[in-house]
Amino acid sequence: MKTSKTTELMVGMFIAVGAAGLFVLAMQVSNLSGFTPANSYTITARFENIGGLKARSPVTVGGVRIGRVASIDYDNDRFEAIVALEMDGKYDQFPDDTTASIYTAGLLGEQYVSLEPGGSEDVLAEGSEIDLTQSALVLEKLVSKFLFDKAAEGGDPEP
Repeated sequence: MKTSKTTELMVGMFIAVGAAGLFVLAMQVSNLSGFTPANSYTITARFENIGGLKARSPVTVGGVRIGRVASIDYDNDRFEAIVALEMDGKYDQFPDDTTASIYTAGLLGEQYVSLEPGGSEDVLAEGSEIDLTQSALVLEKLVSKFLFDKAAEGGDPEP
């Protein structure tokens, strides 16, 4: 009888550790952990197409996370998505000619905003807008463009 109780206890502990591991993994995947800077500033960028970009997606420079997407809105007048970027306050020296692009981590991974600093002497501050942007590449558009271009040339779309 004693071995039965210890076996049940070990199985219960194994399940608890597994559930805790799944919880930590879910927190990492959902971007709910990390990046809550006390001093931050918000800048905006306009994109024609944001693809699958979501609020809380990372903002990076050279692969280093320096902020998050705070919110996404739509401008009915200019027909563009307005993306608010919440930047960590210690990264406050970006030139005002910085470019923002939307990339995908891996082939089918999450999308994120990547910044490329420019060369201007003026810097982005609270409420600034990034003027130079590159929208997300939509895989379906690329495939259809390739197929229709091949068809228009009279070529066979298959290799």
